Amino acid sequence: MSDNYTKEELLNEIEKLISYGHKPTINPDLLKYLSIEDLLSIQNSLKAKVNTLDEDDKEWLVQFIKE
Repeated sequence: MSDNYTKEELLNEIEKLISYGHKPTINPDLLKYLSIEDLLSIQNSLKAKVNTLDEDDKEWLVQFIKE
């Protein structure tokens, strides 16, 4: 169930997601010791958090909507 990700790809994406402004709940250096399945779970969780915009983000993004 690795969705064709390599461990290195997952680690890179998770690092980017963590740096999106959320305080990390796990030390990124420890991620390399987790299994692909664990990394996929973390990746999905972080994506869900990143996809949840707060009102300030939404207001900022509105300026880029073409009429």
